[in-house]
Amino acid sequence: MSKSLSEKERDFVLTYVQPGLAGLIDGSISTLAPIFAVAFATRDPWTTFLVGLAASLGAGVSMAFTEAASDDGLISGRGSPVIRGIVTGVMTTVGGLGHALPYLIADFWWATSTAIGVVFVELWAIAWIQNRWMKTSWTRAIVQVVIGGALVTAIGLLIGVS
Repeated sequence: MSKSLSEKERDFVLTYVQPGLAGLIDGSISTLAPIFAVAFATRDPWTTFLVGLAASLGAGVSMAFTEAASDDGLISGRGSPVIRGIVTGVMTTVGGLGHALPYLIADFWWATSTAIGVVFVELWAIAWIQNRWMKTSWTRAIVQVVIGGALVTAIGLLIGVS
C-alpha cells in the first residue's frame, strides 16, 4: 500500500526539510559572531576564512552527530537518524561556509561586503523555507531569523572592533 501524498510530504519534511532547516539556521547564525569578530579584530581575510572554515566544518560534524543521536525516528516518525544526521551536518556546514567563502577575496572590505550580502540572502532564504515548508508566518520567520541573525552579527562586530 502506497503512502498518501500528505504522508509522503510529511515524511519528506520530517526527514529532510526540518533537519536541513535546523542545520542551515545553526550554520548560518552560529558562525556569524566568530567570523565577523575575527574579521574585524584582524582585518585579515585569510585568517577569517580559516576560522570560518573551522567553525563551519566543526559545527557541521557536531550537528550531524547531535541530530543522529537525538532520536532514532521510531517513536517520532522522523525517519532515519543517519539520513537526518547527514542532512543536518551538510546544511550546517553550508550555512557557515556561505559567509566564510567571501573571505577568500584578498581585499578585506570587498570580502566583508560580499559576506554581509551573503548573510542577507541566507537569512531571507531561511525565512522563505520556514514559510514554505514549516508553515511559519512571514512575520514570525523574519523576527526569528532575520532579526536574530542581525543580533548575532552585531555581537561579532562589537567584539571584533573592541
